[in-house]
Amino acid sequence: MSLIPKSRWGRRSAFALLGAAVVAGVAVLPAQAQNSIDVVRSEVTGADDKTYWVENNLTPQARQQSGGDSSQSGPRKEYMVVWAGDENVADTVVSDVRNLPGSLADPIDKVRDALPGPDFMAVVDATKGSPDYGKVVNTATVGPLVENEPHHMQYSWRKGDKIYAGGLYSAATYVFDVTALPELKLSGISLPSQTLCGSVPDAYWVLNDGTAYGTYMGGPVAPGPCRYTNGEVRTGNGFAGSPGSVVRLGEDGENLVEAPAATETPEDPTQCLNMPALGNPTCANPHGIQVREDLDTMVTSDYAEPRSIILDPVKNPSPYLRRPTVRTWDISDLNHPKVKSVAYLPTGPRSNGQDPLRNENRAAMETTVTNRPENKGAFAQTMQGGAIFYTPDITVENPEWREVFDLGTVAPELGVGGENGGPSANGGWLQTSPDDRTLYHATIGRKAGTLGPDDKGTAGGVVALDIEKLVGAGADTTCSIDTEEEITAGGAEPDCPTVRSSVGINPDQTGAGPHWGALDNLDLGDDGFYRETDQPGRLATANYFVARTGLDGDHRVCMVDIGQDGALSLDESFTDEDTGDTCINFNRENWPHGAFGNAKPHSMLFVAAHADIKD
Repeated sequence: MSLIPKSRWGRRSAFALLGAAVVAGVAVLPAQAQNSIDVVRSEVTGADDKTYWVENNLTPQARQQSGGDSSQSGPRKEYMVVWAGDENVADTVVSDVRNLPGSLADPIDKVRDALPGPDFMAVVDATKGSPDYGKVVNTATVGPLVENEPHHMQYSWRKGDKIYAGGLYSAATYVFDVTALPELKLSGISLPSQTLCGSVPDAYWVLNDGTAYGTYMGGPVAPGPCRYTNGEVRTGNGFAGSPGSVVRLGEDGENLVEAPAATETPEDPTQCLNMPALGNPTCANPHGIQVREDLDTMVTSDYAEPRSIILDPVKNPSPYLRRPTVRTWDISDLNHPKVKSVAYLPTGPRSNGQDPLRNENRAAMETTVTNRPENKGAFAQTMQGGAIFYTPDITVENPEWREVFDLGTVAPELGVGGENGGPSANGGWLQTSPDDRTLYHATIGRKAGTLGPDDKGTAGGVVALDIEKLVGAGADTTCSIDTEEEITAGGAEPDCPTVRSSVGINPDQTGAGPHWGALDNLDLGDDGFYRETDQPGRLATANYFVARTGLDGDHRVCMVDIGQDGALSLDESFTDEDTGDTCINFNRENWPHGAFGNAKPHSMLFVAAHADIKD
């Protein structure tokens, strides 16, 4: 029996596999036929002296223009890389364990699909107008770790950046080199043994020198005291618990710094529940992260003690395991990031008399900074609370955050449902445009019945808010959502954000919108080369959260065009190569790396080969 999986691109040659030449840690497996897959492996040695790898599975389309080879016909390629996990039995929601798929009595294909397969970075042709637009031209599988639960990368990519990608369950961070796209190389890996004071890595921010800060949302790998790089000690309640940390990683995955996200003194015990309880209560579970190096300031948002949410989800978790806090950090010394302030987001006009889990300030998932030198503000959003907050100056000792937008204002525009749209709106990705004029926000929406038997739920999608007046007001901003009318009508003050545009993703379903997104900051010039732009013309979304929580999604990646007037519209030319349907579907039987079945796309970035970008 062959050990090589069969795919729609043809069976790869066993002779090629056995005869692989290994040069400088890269094994090249030549194709034997035009319709075969080129397999190229890149390996590194981990801190545990074991071998870790990324194995590229390059399709014939990928070979047409590889690594910026301008001798090939057609325009230079732009790609979308999508960090995706294999769907398998471990994704089962706890309450559905009795219905586990893939028993030994099932056909072999079902058994195979139920077993863990390789996680991978999908490389998608994102060159608009290309005949291969939307095709997966490479799946770069990682190993030997499986069941990483691929999660987030950095929020944007610039020429020369490595890609930092985290495994939620494996507590590993992979560092990829994308210089020679569509092929990826593995530059390094950070293992849990290198980040003993934190677990459950979430998101990353790449600094100007190519290193990156990453949020490790969960507590220390083992319960008890943990000593950080700077010598400080915090006591934690263990893996996926509290407190989390921020890690500075080198381009080879080396842990340069691990800094405590918790303060030395107890945080508000009425807001910061820990299970098991800690002597010093803390809300320090950093999720979102963004940086202004020119201001020596970093902002992180605390989401939840992840153990009860993603590893062993319970039906009714305490609302006080979902965090209402945002932290600013002094990063004037990049190797000594230090928490400067902990702000508790305010409740709003919806909070009186309702379940605290639905309060506007609950589950601070994401934050985003402004970009232009004259602006110092930042935004934060809450997943359970369904609200957006703003502070005009992140450099002051104690920034003041105000609610400036409730998703109840825009919910009816996204599709079915729409009543009482803010609570449990399940918002995620939040990003300012490079010119600070627009705030983009992705929201899953709320499943019908979440708030009770009469709850019709809400659809999800992407919202573009006009923030020019708010940001332009500087320290004199007055916007504040503090009346019941403003929940659905928008802020009454003249500098409050207004809806520039919105687009529903799965508008006919409740709770089925996107969790994550990315702006395309590359623009193709008349000379045929790409350059960075501050006027992105499109963005991408992924309809997947974390299956084990019950918010699985339909596993589609969609493209949204941004018109010159800011209007959002679904790109109907970005279609699935197998079905022809709008958006590309990661629920498919075959991949370039084999017939491993459905996959879960969590985050994405727009990238191009190094040689195809001009500064």
